[in-house]
Amino acid sequence: MSATVTGTAGGLRVGELARTVGVKPDTVRYYERAGLLPAPTRTSSGYRAYDDTAVDRMRFIQGAQRLGLRLADIQQLLAIRDTGSCPCEPAEHLLRRRLAELDAEMARLAALRSEMVAMIDGLPTGDCAPPVPGVWCPPTGKEVNDDD
Repeated sequence: MSATVTGTAGGLRVGELARTVGVKPDTVRYYERAGLLPAPTRTSSGYRAYDDTAVDRMRFIQGAQRLGLRLADIQQLLAIRDTGSCPCEPAEHLLRRRLAELDAEMARLAALRSEMVAMIDGLPTGDCAPPVPGVWCPPTGKEVNDDD
């Protein structure tokens, strides 16, 4: 889905580029400061004038961020891409690492879910006794004896 890019004769200004790709102008400026977006030419009055390649680059950055890649990783891929080389091999490495991170996070969340289900299952039903300070739930009458 590509949007038609219209801008001033000298290129897209920051706000125009931002609107085209759906970000705030400060995001465009930040990416430029961070080295993700090359510094554009300037108009005679000092405004940034981005060419159409900036739209493609911004969309690449957004797509990589949606996959959870860090800006430093994206910068590496862009640097390779800027040489004219295919960034597929490094991209595969980064994506496999990110997939492993997602798998670990999903396992952590599954364990957390199990703990929550156990806590819910352990809640008393019916009449609830007054709370005891420092305890999540009041005693249910089933006292646990550590001496057994």
